Amino acid sequence: MTEGSVDPVPLFRIDWTAEEVGNAVDSITRGSYWANGPYVDEFESLLAETMGVEHAVVFNSGTSALVGALEGCDIGPGDEVIVPSFTFIATANAVEAVGATPVFAEIDRDRYALDPDDVADRITDSTAAIMPIHYAGIPCRIEALRELARDHDLTLIEDAAEAQGATVNGAPVGTAGDAGVLSFCQNKVITTGEGGAVVTDDDELAARLEQFRSHGRVSGEYFDSADTGEYVSLGFNLRMPDVVAGIGVAQIERIDDIVARRREVATDLNDRLATLDHVHPPAEPPDGRNVYQLYTVRFDPAIDRDRVIDELAERGIASKVYFDPVHLTQYYRDQYGYTAGELPRTEAISEQVLSLPMHPSLSRHERDRIVTALEEALDACGR
Repeated sequence: MTEGSVDPVPLFRIDWTAEEVGNAVDSITRGSYWANGPYVDEFESLLAETMGVEHAVVFNSGTSALVGALEGCDIGPGDEVIVPSFTFIATANAVEAVGATPVFAEIDRDRYALDPDDVADRITDSTAAIMPIHYAGIPCRIEALRELARDHDLTLIEDAAEAQGATVNGAPVGTAGDAGVLSFCQNKVITTGEGGAVVTDDDELAARLEQFRSHGRVSGEYFDSADTGEYVSLGFNLRMPDVVAGIGVAQIERIDDIVARRREVATDLNDRLATLDHVHPPAEPPDGRNVYQLYTVRFDPAIDRDRVIDELAERGIASKVYFDPVHLTQYYRDQYGYTAGELPRTEAISEQVLSLPMHPSLSRHERDRIVTALEEALDACGR
């Protein structure tokens, strides 16, 4: 920073306490079970209890969990999976990883998630699954998507990576379909640095997931047995280490407090930004609870978003365009021949949104700076 400048306001800060550190030390100094162990069991139990499901199976990343969920639901070559293009690329890449084909559908204008009407138009005889995301902690129209899945006998897998703690009509997102996928990457609602989980009420699916993350092994723990064990299916090493799960235990025990503080910060920003012309704060849907994993605003088309980004940066305020349309990335252009204009609503919205700093401990002073900087940036854009 230059002389006289102020500290920057980052996009996020990880919310941690002494318990996360204590659990990590406990796992390390135990001197065993680093690749698996008691914290993994406890974390899975707490996740299942919090989500109100029978099973939670943890993985080393959210992406691994997505692949595991698709594989466990028998999605593979010849199948189509309807996904949004406005998402982190892992949503589509996981479909590719199991040999299926991602089919991109439009998003709606308020929740930035799959539009059920457009999804319905893209269902074919090859469609095997619908995999929506809950963008930035905003619950998608999951009830309508669940009805579509039931009507067409399709698998419904929720990519709830950004929305742990969000609800729809009181039910946690991630529990409406056959499986829900969570992520614990560093900027998520709760974090272990990296990690993920699949939650489900399906006993058979949970067993397949446990095998898939451990090379298809069906017998007991590898290091607790004198023999090599039995391998009954194809799998990989996608396990979550015990030390990572220990951090997760400390985080999940505080999730209600973390969500409440996120919502308090967001409510203040929503109220203050709602008074600005050409800026639309994130939605608080009437049927659900937004957990504000990201704080994404949308500008009217007249506003030069790139100019806003530069103006915010000059004032020490971080911002980020998290998602460009996946169908327009080089891989999907080359693989499927996608071109601009095929998803006009998604493409337009993706050029208008910007994520501002958000975390549970964002101070009033930092919020003041964000609002003031955004006002000045908009003035610089000639609003």
